[in-house]
Amino acid sequence: MELCAGGELFDRIIQRGHYTERKASELTRTIVGVVETCHSLGVMHRDLKPENFLLVDKKEDSLLKTIDFGLSVFFKPGESFNDVVGSPYYVAPEVLRKRYGPEADVWSAGVIVYILLSGVPPFWAETEQGIFEQVLEGDLDFTSDPWPSISEGAKDLVRRMLVRDPKKRLTAHEVLCHPWVQVDGVAPDKPLDSAVLSRMKQFSAMNKLKKMALRVIAESMSEEEIAGLKQMFQMIDTDNSGQITFDELKAGLKRVGANLKESEIYDLMQAADVDNSGTIDYGEFVAATLHLNKIEREDHLFAAFSYFDKDGSGYITADELQHACDEFGIDARLEELIQDVDQDNDGRIDYNEFVAMMQGNSVSVPKKSLDNSFSIKFREAFKL
Repeated sequence: MELCAGGELFDRIIQRGHYTERKASELTRTIVGVVETCHSLGVMHRDLKPENFLLVDKKEDSLLKTIDFGLSVFFKPGESFNDVVGSPYYVAPEVLRKRYGPEADVWSAGVIVYILLSGVPPFWAETEQGIFEQVLEGDLDFTSDPWPSISEGAKDLVRRMLVRDPKKRLTAHEVLCHPWVQVDGVAPDKPLDSAVLSRMKQFSAMNKLKKMALRVIAESMSEEEIAGLKQMFQMIDTDNSGQITFDELKAGLKRVGANLKESEIYDLMQAADVDNSGTIDYGEFVAATLHLNKIEREDHLFAAFSYFDKDGSGYITADELQHACDEFGIDARLEELIQDVDQDNDGRIDYNEFVAMMQGNSVSVPKKSLDNSFSIKFREAFKL
């Protein structure tokens, strides 16, 4: 597969620091240009989100490419689809109502534009169900900062991309014709509020520490504690590659009699695949299927904390985090990892802050979290 060494779109924006409406307009032109091209070829992407836009290289003028066509489908004019796919923050209301067409991609692109301009998604809540309710019924917020200082042209475009009635929504071509998106159009060149970048940073940063901690707990379990999980993994990994593919997961679920839709299997795959490799390795499988009382048991939490707190000081420091990231082969911004968990802002993570993060009380909005609901779904699917 082609390597896109420039990383994800949001990460590049955050790194650059200087960010204007005009730059957001240029990115919108590229993103919606992809949508228009797909639609002109009879292809609906169905999972447009910032993580699926990668830069080819680290150069300033690097090309932006769209990835992950795993949920895409060919469609004919007027054809309607009913399988619920996509990602919660970006899913269109008509997808949740199980009757949709290519207009759903424009909604997802509209959500990305809203985030490009404000740093936060337009519809959000603490739970997946809450997000869906907001997508279906919630109001667009154009009163909170930074919206009062954003141009009317930008707000007009977002409103027209996030119309709940797909028949009244702009098409991809109409978006590209909008004055705010046009080359040398009306998008102003003044810098956006610095809060936009810090919000975007928090929204896009994975809580990688939690994912590393889950792996530490999973790998430290005794054979008795994870009885059955190893055999289950080997049963699903039919080619003995040490990695479970989507097709293997689907076949394994069928063998154990789990009656799940393809979209639900995809959700399980996404949740368990914490390193975004496209497969589930043994550590990820165990972390996904561990019973919550094992994850939250005091001895396991303390053992995981101690793994990171190498000097036994009672705090996880930036140096210790860097060491752990190197061990796990994770490229992470330490400042973001610490800020995500550090509730008293002393620049390090104490045990209570670590426990709060592990038990789901972290204040960040993770990009893809291996949360309790997915662990429960995984265990239910395999009758564990």
